[in-house]
Amino acid sequence: MRVMVIVKATQESEAGTLPSVELMADMGAFNQKLIEAGVFVDAGGIKPSSKGARVAFSGKDRAVTKGPFANVSELVSGYWIWKVKDLDEAIDWVKRCPNPMPGPSTIEIRELYEMEDFG
Repeated sequence: MRVMVIVKATQESEAGTLPSVELMADMGAFNQKLIEAGVFVDAGGIKPSSKGARVAFSGKDRAVTKGPFANVSELVSGYWIWKVKDLDEAIDWVKRCPNPMPGPSTIEIRELYEMEDFG
């Protein structure tokens, strides 16, 4: 199964604070382990919401709101796509991950739909 591993934003990431050289090295080493295990599919960092926009749909109407957005803890600052055997394997990998932020942070794991899920 494939999962999206979502790194939640923090005040620091929303301020555009880039990871330290040490954290980048630690993440690089972690990603290398994911690659060697055949788990890594894709990953990326996401710029602060001040660089983005939202489009709200209501029937044929569209409303655009440019960032920044409130509720920082609900925003995303990065992601991985992993191929794992089950949710428990994904959890085990996340528990080995370096803390992606300088302070407290949260990583969410969500299973991706596959074509066979749609019959």
